[in-house]
Amino acid sequence: MTLSTLLYSQNLTLAPEDNHRLFNLCGKLNEHLKLIEKFLGVMIRHRGYTFSVSGDRYAVEKACDALNTLYDQTEKVPMLEPKQVHLHLQTTTRKPAKESQDAYMEIHLKKGTITARGDNQVSYLRNILQHDVNFGIGPAGTGKTYLAVACAVQALETERVSRIILVRPIVEAGEKLGFLPGDIAQKINPYLRPLYDALYEMMGFEKVHQLIEKGVIELLPLAFMRGRSLNDSFIILDEGQNTTVEQMKMFLTRIGFNSRAVITGDVTQIDLEDKRTSGLIHSSKVLANVPGISFTRFQVNDVVRHPLVQKIVEAYETHEDITKLNKPR
Repeated sequence: MTLSTLLYSQNLTLAPEDNHRLFNLCGKLNEHLKLIEKFLGVMIRHRGYTFSVSGDRYAVEKACDALNTLYDQTEKVPMLEPKQVHLHLQTTTRKPAKESQDAYMEIHLKKGTITARGDNQVSYLRNILQHDVNFGIGPAGTGKTYLAVACAVQALETERVSRIILVRPIVEAGEKLGFLPGDIAQKINPYLRPLYDALYEMMGFEKVHQLIEKGVIELLPLAFMRGRSLNDSFIILDEGQNTTVEQMKMFLTRIGFNSRAVITGDVTQIDLEDKRTSGLIHSSKVLANVPGISFTRFQVNDVVRHPLVQKIVEAYETHEDITKLNKPR
């Protein structure tokens, strides 16, 4: 018995025929097809618009569904990118705990639409809409900060708030701020760069800088929050794992009337000298049952960056688990 007799095969023909859309689906040098093959463990062969997919039956059916869906998407987008293919595969192959119609949710902005995919991202967005204080805790690449910024931009554009406040604790991770050139504003700029990038994508470079000049958008180090009371604002504290207990309490007590706060962080990437003093870990215990406060805990399978990021996170978690088991007591 040969290997080919053990494989399930399925053929499909895409329509309508359009050379630009076909190239868009396959990608440069068939990179999108190779991504589907690697992700699902199938073999894809095609001649023109007719595709043959072989492998495990479940994987083959998922691959065919992906080809059909992504081909439909090529009618709507000028250029299909590998990250979009990966995101589609990751979302559709995950087994949701809820009904499929709950597996995605959209945030409509003036410059476009941001889509949350998967149970945890959808739950995260719903919590932000329903609660005044929200925590998003989990590994890098799960969309915690990006989706929070999208909610903030939407709230500003629909006039539910009058300003956006984006905050980060300034903690040196092996590098000394004193050696960086410039004044304090220039020194802290690299720490706030991920927040700038999300804003630029959702609002445009010129618009963001206009709003910053008017004070409608503020990007601040956490220390500058002391003594303030923020009303009518959407406030995001990013990298919350690097706050101390005192800093987290200070931040949470800055929230004023008609304001909403989102705190994001990854407890596996604490840069504090004493990791046990993390305000994010402490608050997740102290505030767990407080009405009006929500916690969304993201998992490794929620990672939506490059496929290797999820494997890297898993490898580190496995290593840490083994280290704990072998640690002498």
